Formats: sequence, C-alpha cells, structure tokens
Amino acid sequence: MSDITKPTIFVTRRWPADAEAALSKYFTPTFNSEDVPLTTQQIADGFASHDALAPTVSDTITAEIIEAGAAGKGKFVANYGVGVNHIDIEACKAASIPVSNTPGVLTDATADITMTLMLMLARRAGEGERELRGGNWAGWRPTHLMGRQLSGKTLGIIGMGRIGKAVARRCALGFGMKVVFYNRSKVDDCADINAVQMASVVDVCAAADIVSLHCAASPDTFEIMNAAAFDAMPSDAVIINTARGDVIDESALVKALNAGSIGGAGLDVFQGEPNINPDILTAPHTVLLPHLGSATLETRTAMGLKVVDNLRAFFASEPLVDPVC
Repeated sequence: MSDITKPTIFVTRRWPADAEAALSKYFTPTFNSEDVPLTTQQIADGFASHDALAPTVSDTITAEIIEAGAAGKGKFVANYGVGVNHIDIEACKAASIPVSNTPGVLTDATADITMTLMLMLARRAGEGERELRGGNWAGWRPTHLMGRQLSGKTLGIIGMGRIGKAVARRCALGFGMKVVFYNRSKVDDCADINAVQMASVVDVCAAADIVSLHCAASPDTFEIMNAAAFDAMPSDAVIINTARGDVIDESALVKALNAGSIGGAGLDVFQGEPNINPDILTAPHTVLLPHLGSATLETRTAMGLKVVDNLRAFFASEPLVDPVC
C-alpha cells in the first residue's frame, strides 16, 4: 500500500518510538512534534483533515471536535488510554463515529504505582527524602519518622476490575493483607485471596486501613469518595487514587486531611489536571504524583500498539479489538 492510499491519523501527543514506528508502518500519521497540549480548534482541524483521531486522556474531545471531524474526513476515534470520560461519547454516537480504547495493557503498571503510593505513605518516604535533600536530617534515632507496616492491615478496594484485582492480589499475597471491596456487580473470582465483597463504599471505608480507588470515571462514580465516605474511615486510614480525579470530592478530602480525621492520601490523578487544587498541595500527609500510573516504556508502547490494532481493524472493516461505542 502506498503512502498516498494509507489512511491518515491525527495524533495529539508523541508516543514511544516503537509505537510511532508501528503506526507509521500502516498509516500516514501527523504527530504533534512539539508534544504540547493542543487547543480545541487545533484538534478539531486535525480531525477534520484526517481519517482518524488518536487522542489521549489529557485531551478534552468535545462535541465541537466530533462535529468538525464528521463534517470533514474524520471517521474514527482511537483513544490512547482506557478511560474515555474526556470524550463526548454521545456526540460520537450521534455522528456515527466509533470509539476504541486500550484496556488490559495498563493493569500491572497501574497496580505497581498504587503499591508505590501505599508504601510511600506507610513509610513516610516522601517526607524522609525531602528532609534529607533539604539538609535537615540529624541522623538516626528511634522515634524518627515512624510509619506503619502494610502487613496484616485491611485493604479496601473501590472497583474490583482488572486493576483492582491486581492490587488486591499484590496486597494479599505479598503483604498478607485482608481485602474487602465494593463493586457494583457481583465478583466471584477472588476466592484465592478470601476477598469479601461489601454492600457499599461507606462499608468498605469503615472496615479498611487503606482505601484504594480503581473505578472508572462516570456520572455514577463522580465524587464517589465524598464527605460521608471520609467520615467513615478510621482516623489513621489512608486513601489512594490511581483511577481518575473526578472520583474524589477534593474539597472533602482536603477538609479531612486538615482536620486529621484521616491519616493521609496518595494521589496520582486529580480533578482538572494538570491544574492542581492548591489546597491539596498544602494539605498534610500526602504523596502526590503527576499521573504516572501507566508510565512504563513497556506499557506506553503496548498502549500505542493497541491503538494501531484498533485502527487496522476499523480500516479493514473488521470488528474493533476494543470497542467503546
């Protein structure tokens, strides 16, 4: 197939080299060479002038963008990422533009970053590094920066999908933790770790030493961790979020942290990111990461290859590998 006949793909951010090479083998891509956030108009123009759009979770794909694509050459949205709450799915349906995503390949990387946040909070690693780098360490002493061990604690999972199960197994099998969880549908494949499904988010919060969020962002899960959930947590319990920022009521979280009614928060995602609520930045007992959940070379490459697989299926008029709508 010559370059002239290859479908054209508008890619909103740079990918790992191997993923870009795979995309270029089958398609004619236009990459965002500066790798900076594009405006709504730039993405709309790109979709209108290309056969497909490959956005990321940091792009807000509005109805305006979808309509511009549909009025031009745009036929398909191949999302680089699992979550699609940044895409106006109803506008895609109205314009008969299918959407795909990249599930499955992010599981281990996101579970690992969840464990990173848990351990950093439990062992006060962030505080210790800042003290050391700031030249304020006075040497070893028995009561210095005492944290807590994970072994024997109770983990509460909100959203027992692929990533939730991976975290639960790491905690149960690696640290001997008990596992309780909330999931909207019944989960039957966690008997190997004796995980107990509970009736509500509040029930999980009341029972857990560590609450870890792994639910998709949707209207049903918007701020699912709210004041009532934080009030139910023991005063030394911590919250971990590697899902999406919108699943936490950040104002309620800040209030709980400042009041000392919970023990801490480890966050990899935020509402309105990359603009972070300044009250979170100054709240005590936090570990904050810049959305690193899937940030391994292996995972980010695999995500790109998933996008390529979905694009190839679409332009071959075959069923999508990972259909969203």
